[in-house]
Amino acid sequence: MADYIIVGGGSAGCVLAARLTEDPNATVTLLEAGPRDTNMFIHLPVGFFKMTAGPLIWGYETAPGREIGGRKMVYPQARVLGGGSSINAQVFTRGCPEDYNAWADEEGCDGWSFRDVQPYFKKSEGNDTLVDDNHGNEGPLGVSSGNPHSLTRIFVQAAQQAGIPFTADFNGGKQQGSGFYQTTTKNGRRSSTAVGYLKPVLDRSNLTVKTGVFVNRIVVKGNRAIGVEIIEKGEKIFIGADREVVLTSGAIGSPKLLMLSGIGPADELRAMSIDVVHDLPGVGQNLQDHMDVDVIAELSGPYGIDRYKKLRWQILAGLEYAAFGKGPVASNIVEGGAFWWGDETEKTPDLQFHFLPGAGVEKGIGSVPGGNGCTLNSYHLRPRSRGTVKLRSSDPGDAPIIDPNAFAEPYDLERAVDGILISRDILNQPAFKPFIRREHLPGDGVNTRADCAAFAREHARSAYHPVGTCRMGKGEDAVVDPQLKVYGIDGLRVCDSSIMPRLISSNTNATTVMIGEKAADFIRRASN
Repeated sequence: MADYIIVGGGSAGCVLAARLTEDPNATVTLLEAGPRDTNMFIHLPVGFFKMTAGPLIWGYETAPGREIGGRKMVYPQARVLGGGSSINAQVFTRGCPEDYNAWADEEGCDGWSFRDVQPYFKKSEGNDTLVDDNHGNEGPLGVSSGNPHSLTRIFVQAAQQAGIPFTADFNGGKQQGSGFYQTTTKNGRRSSTAVGYLKPVLDRSNLTVKTGVFVNRIVVKGNRAIGVEIIEKGEKIFIGADREVVLTSGAIGSPKLLMLSGIGPADELRAMSIDVVHDLPGVGQNLQDHMDVDVIAELSGPYGIDRYKKLRWQILAGLEYAAFGKGPVASNIVEGGAFWWGDETEKTPDLQFHFLPGAGVEKGIGSVPGGNGCTLNSYHLRPRSRGTVKLRSSDPGDAPIIDPNAFAEPYDLERAVDGILISRDILNQPAFKPFIRREHLPGDGVNTRADCAAFAREHARSAYHPVGTCRMGKGEDAVVDPQLKVYGIDGLRVCDSSIMPRLISSNTNATTVMIGEKAADFIRRASN
């Protein structure tokens, strides 16, 4: 028994566990299906490329995509303490103010304008460089400026030659421009929420952390959540919650658990022979994600990081990191990028770019024949397509059916084409001429917009930013109210990326951390 049970030890869950136990009179049990974050590669910034496959993810793949030729995409979702903040590429961006103002003004999310959420961003942030109205330097989440690779510096020069001006801060109120990403790292190591928030408070007597625990369902009595049923060492165990059950299992896990608990679209639940506890049609709807398209060039020499695929270079890099905490191992690889327009009628940039001074870094992205390459990927920031998360069966062990519905809206595909064309333009600028031999992908046979659209359909992949499946707001398709309480069920909140009514215009981890911070305040106020 605990006052609060937090289901999911990810980016938001670790924040909530740390904040709620600041009250010595409140007891918290944090449940995580995966292991503790002891894997060495989690803590090495360069190690993220090892995280998109393997034992620390759920191993999901999507349903065949109707607009991408029936392809299934790999869909890495973290299964480890720290969640996405333990396996992501550590890029620290949080969207633009207009994103949050739209939540408040257009989605019925009172109290979620940028003015409302900005204090929570600052509260979470421990920036080693920037301190101003947009940045904090005393928060638990380490944020640092790196020493970018020389080829990343060439990219930023080339982007300026292509007409995208330099910006020193993507989180400074206006996104547009090219520059260097700050990262969620500190002293050359990843700063996940497990490291920044949870680790310093693990000795609190009012905090219990259980890993390797699978939650079968939320237990509801009447119209109130009273606890959860877990599987631990092969046995079903009930853990009661005196005050609230707080669901922080992410945009895939949270709707799945709600539906397994009988909370969701009634017809779908009945079709799975699940007793309907509460008919909530929006659960699992409104899935949104960024669809990444990679443009890859072959370099004319060993100018990037591909040399480190060879053992002797790995040993040298390891020695440098061990001695000085610097070098390639201390890099997240994705050090530079840009925000710019595809559709110039949009108020804010609608494309984001990430540059990697290598090729074949992540699973499913091929190396170049010559062995040395670089990658520039892009995605449309505010997709109009909407997908779903549905149950495959009533068995909690079965993976859900994940359908991002990529490019269902033709507008999204057009923006993907814009991203390809701008990426090519950047890589063809004079700054890159001494370093690039040829374009590897899409390649010489892809010339027209129609060619680029076909390439995007064939090669686009998830950027691993799913949100929206437990939408916050008002109306019949909303799942939680602006205080993140589940409609129709007392004592139950959802406090993670699934509550975002619209996908923000950037990477999503910083915003998920903010949601955790703001949710902690809601919960503490409710207990007073």
